[in-house]
Amino acid sequence: MRKKRVLLLSEGFGSGHTQAANALAVGLKQLCPSISARVIELGKFLNPVLGPWIVSAYRKTVSTRPKMVGLMYRSNYKKPTNRLAQMALHRMFYTQTSQVIAQLKPDLIVCTHPVPNSVVSRLKRLGLDMPLYTLITDYDAHGSWVSQEVNHYLVSSPDVKRRLVEKGVLPERVEVTGIPVHPNFWAPVPEEEVRRQFELKEMPTVLIMGGGWGILYEDNALSYMTKWRESTQLIFCVGSNEKMKEKMLSDPMFQHPNIRIIGFTREVHKLMDVADLLVTKPGGMTCTEGMSKALPMLFYEPIPGQEEENCEYFIHNGFGEMLDSNDTVDRWFKLIHDKEASAEFREELLNKRNLQYDAKKCPEAVLQLMQ
Repeated sequence: MRKKRVLLLSEGFGSGHTQAANALAVGLKQLCPSISARVIELGKFLNPVLGPWIVSAYRKTVSTRPKMVGLMYRSNYKKPTNRLAQMALHRMFYTQTSQVIAQLKPDLIVCTHPVPNSVVSRLKRLGLDMPLYTLITDYDAHGSWVSQEVNHYLVSSPDVKRRLVEKGVLPERVEVTGIPVHPNFWAPVPEEEVRRQFELKEMPTVLIMGGGWGILYEDNALSYMTKWRESTQLIFCVGSNEKMKEKMLSDPMFQHPNIRIIGFTREVHKLMDVADLLVTKPGGMTCTEGMSKALPMLFYEPIPGQEEENCEYFIHNGFGEMLDSNDTVDRWFKLIHDKEASAEFREELLNKRNLQYDAKKCPEAVLQLMQ
């Protein structure tokens, strides 16, 4: 019998979209080994020269002109991607998309980014007979996700469902599944095992993440955290930003036995298992991973737009707080040094997580839709 095939299409504008696609792909295969799931970043795949250049330009804009990114996000917030823009995208980058789909012969397509979602929607209007599911990878519903050709939306929260319905999407086409996390996050790894692997100490531990692009360091509050280094273990995870890693390693402020600086790793789930507090930019994927581990979170420097919405969601639901002063650092660091208070708070977060999030729900929903 032929395996069921799922094609997951993403883009590299931020690491979260492709992370979500990979998490869903692995989750599907974990729950149903007979499924074949393939993840493609469409722009890079079809145009290996121009695609990465565009992503690099976007990354630079995010780093140097975040307000512009926010302005662009808000300017078209209520509008679906217009037909002219969809046609331009199709002609500029994705004229081969229909050939890729014909070659891979998927039973359904899942898009985790608005651009391939728009392209496949246009192909469906041109005659492609293929179920299209859209997985929204933040805690907001920008208009660019919306298309009449989408058969089913998989969303992070009831509020995102409400926002889609306000934009004209039929309620029965939207399912609240949560953003999928890799099966590595489904169950904890014994803390002693993690400490041995990473040569960590058994002491209050803070994990500081800059997202997949490793954007941190210049924030004064992050530097202030090093004042706690005698009593607190600090793990800085700078992602793929090798320049940032080298800069921090050469800075005396970060040269201490209780400070670890780590580049790109596929074992964030383990680091979260030994952490007592997560300090992070509020990307939808990282925040969901933190929630899956019932970790308290401090958020810094959200990119205007979807990261601000992510912040609002997790703060409103009691999973975190905005890192807006050194006093905030002191208050939270004092909390994790109080074993009894910290354990009590983590138990509260665990109960909240169990009420709001099930890591297997998204892949289970896709499998159900395929039947």
